[in-house]
Amino acid sequence: MLDEVTADDLRAWSSGLDALFGRVAGRFGRVEPRKQARAYVTGLLAPVERKNGWQLAEAAGDAAPDRMQRLLNNARWDAREVRADLRAYVGEHLGHRDGVLIVDDTGFLKKGDKSAGVQRQYSGTAGRVENCQVGVFLAYASPLGRALIDAELYLPKSWTDDPDRCAAAGIPEEVRFATKPVLARQMLARAVEAGVAVSWVSADEAYGMEHKFRRFLEEHRLSYVVAVPKNQWIGMGWGGQVRADTATAHAPPEAWKRRCCGQGAKGPRVYDWALATVHFEAEPGYQRRLLVRRGLTPNAKGEAELAYYLCYAPVGITLEDLIAVAGTRWAIEECLQSAKNETGLDQYQVRRFDGWHRHITLAMLAHAYLAVTAAHVPKVQQAWSASPPPRSAVSWHT
Repeated sequence: MLDEVTADDLRAWSSGLDALFGRVAGRFGRVEPRKQARAYVTGLLAPVERKNGWQLAEAAGDAAPDRMQRLLNNARWDAREVRADLRAYVGEHLGHRDGVLIVDDTGFLKKGDKSAGVQRQYSGTAGRVENCQVGVFLAYASPLGRALIDAELYLPKSWTDDPDRCAAAGIPEEVRFATKPVLARQMLARAVEAGVAVSWVSADEAYGMEHKFRRFLEEHRLSYVVAVPKNQWIGMGWGGQVRADTATAHAPPEAWKRRCCGQGAKGPRVYDWALATVHFEAEPGYQRRLLVRRGLTPNAKGEAELAYYLCYAPVGITLEDLIAVAGTRWAIEECLQSAKNETGLDQYQVRRFDGWHRHITLAMLAHAYLAVTAAHVPKVQQAWSASPPPRSAVSWHT
């Protein structure tokens, strides 16, 4: 990635890393863990083949991984406080009034049953049920860039209902079972409380289909475009309900508009889109809408694949605005993938609850540093280019 970066660019990288650690240094208290955290993040940024304890220790010049393991498992520092600094760092450098907060989860394949939160459960990474841990993540995307800003480890009931097992994995007694949407709401609340510049929230079906999640966003005056399943019931003003796919069946041909929702790995993402106003009570000045995406290539059954989104936004927001937000949801998948590839997000060797959060936090810090640097160093910007995020009974728009 740095093949064509100049000496001035490299100096900018170094000074930027100094500034970043100046921001978080006070969270570590003592000099030794502070230096070790700097070495850990530097190793995550280095071209190390496997970013585990041994190889990070070698990159730091340590003879053994003891110091790296102590940083993750025994040193006194609060990963959540560092994530607060991370959130502020991203907001300062990438913050924009048209910012989008995006929620998603990802799996981390594991062996055995000792790692906090591990069990056989669905992993979106693997696309099937696997023995894994699942982390819920929050990303921030704006016209200036995108980065991960918060994370929580999901603990299934098989863990929270077993106090002895939790104690062995270092899970605090006060931690109770929380669904993934609840964890997402907690992270969104922290971002809102911190004053992150944001106009929109986006999420996939697992979150968008939950009424409490959508209601939380509305109560915080956060506009949203969230995916929902085809059998999602949509309340109507007269007290009835209609399924998303049933409503779509009545969309006239002229309702469909061909639009691009951003750049993908294979070029522009182009689909047909239709938008309907849902006549159901909303706050004054806001509208509820159903956005439908139709693929251009038939599936194996010869049918066009459809995706559905519930939208809540101020009156006057256009179809193009909503499409742009829907397209921005992929930013978190790109962040997770690049953090795994570039900063070792999934290459940890810890079992404890706090150890997981500490590694994930430092990996996100390293990833955010790359994202911020990409926004300010032209040649790195080319390597970390991103599609532009958005501007800030059913009647179909034609």
